[in-house]
Amino acid sequence: MEQQFAQEVMMLANLKHPNIVRFIGACRKQMVWCIVTEYAKGGSVRQFLMKRQNRSVPLKIAVRQALDVARGMAYVHDLGFIHRDLKSDNLLICGDKSIKIADFGVARIEVQTEGMTPETGTYRWMAPEMIQHRPYTQKVDVYSFGIVLWELITGMLPFQNMTAVQAAFAVVNKCVRPVIPNECPPALGEIMARCWDANPDVRPPFSEIVKMLASVQEELATSVRRARFRCCMSLPMTID
Repeated sequence: MEQQFAQEVMMLANLKHPNIVRFIGACRKQMVWCIVTEYAKGGSVRQFLMKRQNRSVPLKIAVRQALDVARGMAYVHDLGFIHRDLKSDNLLICGDKSIKIADFGVARIEVQTEGMTPETGTYRWMAPEMIQHRPYTQKVDVYSFGIVLWELITGMLPFQNMTAVQAAFAVVNKCVRPVIPNECPPALGEIMARCWDANPDVRPPFSEIVKMLASVQEELATSVRRARFRCCMSLPMTID
């Protein structure tokens, strides 16, 4: 516990990005160990989705939130870190509605990963290579992001009809993944499918994910502008 506490303090103190929770300070006195970060009054993304009672988030908001996470993770990976527990519980909503990544207690520098602790993280979001105790890379975070993106699009808990252990067994032994909704834009469905591919080499880096999501965001904005234009053109014109 002491080592994990020191690890998180050192890591948070060195992470400075708009989509990473801001470190303020740490206290380690007898019986009182705490890490102080900026306040995220919106709570976690999982709490936000639970309040919506499995109703999907408006697509524009979901894509914007996913972009926040992808940008934050691109920064983390550029520094050579692996989060290892990326999930909706560890994504915080701030006052300006931006998403910030938190909980770096199990994060590690990407080195020779054979010696890393297996099964670090949470089964519903965990990459199959971690579940199987195989060597892993930063691509385990990409897998977890694919599950988070599915959560944002559907508003649901992944594998909600299974226990966590059942979900892990299904992911590894049956290649089961959450079902992508029919109404999901194909571009977003492709991002999810690539992110949670069983082969880590197929999963795109976060720098590419940011570009793909930015393209989806621009496409959505263009569709809204076109819809408004058509609406204006359909209004009756009066001539004085």
